[in-house]
Amino acid sequence: MDSNTALALVKEYVSDETLINHMIATGAIMGGLAERLGQDVERWVVTGILHDIDYQETKDNPELHSIRGGEILTEHGLDEEIVHAVMAHNEIHGIERITLLDKGLFAVDPLSGLITATAYVMPSKKLEEVQLKSLKKKFKDKTFAKGANRDQIKTCEEFGISLDEFLEIALNEMKKIAPQIGL
Repeated sequence: MDSNTALALVKEYVSDETLINHMIATGAIMGGLAERLGQDVERWVVTGILHDIDYQETKDNPELHSIRGGEILTEHGLDEEIVHAVMAHNEIHGIERITLLDKGLFAVDPLSGLITATAYVMPSKKLEEVQLKSLKKKFKDKTFAKGANRDQIKTCEEFGISLDEFLEIALNEMKKIAPQIGL
């Protein structure tokens, strides 16, 4: 599956534009991370795009989130590695994150939200205005974007990427797709 097909599949299950934009942003960051780690970029982008395919359906039942996503992806013929990464990104299930893909998705998911929130507090409300220095400051401010789990983001160190480099990769990748996600 390529990223365009993944996005079309997402739109069969998700109508919320904010959620779709989050999944596009997660895919973009995953692509940059894959490139840095020497992984299959398209595969990582697809995983990022698909990771919350069930969220609109399961948002009121967190114990079902990502398990249902895994079921949907299996029904659509996605391979086990992608399905496992999607299921493991919701830590409520205690599914072990084994592969780089698993670990990457887990770390990236909250970071896309932190970057989006940082853009929203800029005067222009645009990503082009967000600098790495601003993002680092917002990362340290635990009262800002409380839903962006800092400990989860810091798991980037488990796969050999420093927090500073991770933030930089993510910000650069989201800036590339800013018009697509309205930022």
